[in-house]
Amino acid sequence: MKINNKNIHSKFLYIFFIFLSLILFFFSTVNLSAKAFNINNIEISKPFEIKFDKNEVINDGFKRAFFELISSIVKSTDQIKIDNVELNEIKGMIESFTIKEEKFIDDVYFVNLGVSFNKKKIFSFLESKNIFPSALSKKKFLFVPIIIDEKENDLLIFSKNKIFDNWNNTNETFHLIDYILLTEDLEDINLIKDRYEFIEEYDFKEITDKYFLNDSIIALFFKSKNDVRVLSRIKIKDDINIKNQSFKNIDLNDNKQSIKIINDLKIIYEDYWKNMNQINTSIKLPITVKASSLDNSKITSFEKILGNTDLIYNFSISKFDRDFIYYQIIFNGTPNIFLKTMGENKFFFNTQNRTWILK
Repeated sequence: MKINNKNIHSKFLYIFFIFLSLILFFFSTVNLSAKAFNINNIEISKPFEIKFDKNEVINDGFKRAFFELISSIVKSTDQIKIDNVELNEIKGMIESFTIKEEKFIDDVYFVNLGVSFNKKKIFSFLESKNIFPSALSKKKFLFVPIIIDEKENDLLIFSKNKIFDNWNNTNETFHLIDYILLTEDLEDINLIKDRYEFIEEYDFKEITDKYFLNDSIIALFFKSKNDVRVLSRIKIKDDINIKNQSFKNIDLNDNKQSIKIINDLKIIYEDYWKNMNQINTSIKLPITVKASSLDNSKITSFEKILGNTDLIYNFSISKFDRDFIYYQIIFNGTPNIFLKTMGENKFFFNTQNRTWILK
């Protein structure tokens, strides 16, 4: 009896690819949804009294975690729309939670919570309130605060500059912007002071280039008798935006008042960054992508990027065969933005047909 090795080999390969596809399907579908929002290190304490209820403490943690998330992805002007959300509504958006630590010290109960919110439900909730969220995207800016004493015709850069001293002492966990302050450099001080007469037009490139950051905020605090005008020059790559704010009855030499103006400015800068990363959840663009089932590492990386991209509303495997896995993606944006977002992560597509091919 003659055995056809070629047929046996073909059957073996076919079974192998079917088996591989099933593995990819069942093991990758664990992550086949856009990522959850994870809020960690929510710390709560409550006196351990006769009517102590641990559930009340946990519920307080859920509320705090929810509003910390909202503070990160919703502009300050929209946050007021959701001040009165019910606890049950918050619980309905929670995917899971973990008690990372709990302890009793001097009859006080302490707990550290981690809460995971379902991104799709959060976005649907915000959409119902007519709020467009922003991507949860961290950003580093070089920050240069300069006080200009118009009465004395002088610049305060490091010394006697309470804005510089206090700026990084008022950070919140929900802030997206990380500020890198100038180091005290005599050369920089002289360079800036030499440009006093045209300080508003100066681009500070000679200074910012030293820090190898494309993004910077130059904040000029023009101090008159009782008022302060702040001119902020926000640069992100090649885009420059100028913002002007005025603050009445502010004494920049007063520690509390300088902290107040810092908090106000940080809200303005955070809102600007959120606006740059706003997600239009009303756009739900369906995209079909097929990817070769032979490159397991590429498929894993692709699914990870899909799961970590806030503009991806949802994605799933619609079908698979020996050669390809087919993804159905719902995207909150235009096709060009999808291609740009994926391109930034080194994923490119052949878009000549309705079903795009992952190259």
